[in-house]
Amino acid sequence: MVQERNIAVCVILSIVTLGIYGIYWMIVLANDVNTVSENPNGTSGVIVFLLSLVTCGIYYWYWSYQAGGKLYEAKQQKGIGGDNMAVVYLILCVVGLSIVTECLIQNELNKFAAPTAQ
Repeated sequence: MVQERNIAVCVILSIVTLGIYGIYWMIVLANDVNTVSENPNGTSGVIVFLLSLVTCGIYYWYWSYQAGGKLYEAKQQKGIGGDNMAVVYLILCVVGLSIVTECLIQNELNKFAAPTAQ
């Protein structure tokens, strides 16, 4: 199962460490999305980071959109209500608010980490 993370702490650490923690957080988010979507062969967090680096962030947009779809399907399977936020994640990334996308994804993942979701 995924670990619940405090979103405010993650944002503060990302700012204080000048983005180093943000890279770690993105890698963990990608791995956690694969875990909750029961797709262990999905693109690992390290690969997501490297492809995002090589494509100047464009792959991250694609991954964010895909993560929204995977989380929506996982919520439907677990009986957790919610909307498909894939397009919202993509738009936020395109306008330069990737950290907001990460916060929203973490919020969705925290729902799977809660004891009531098991």
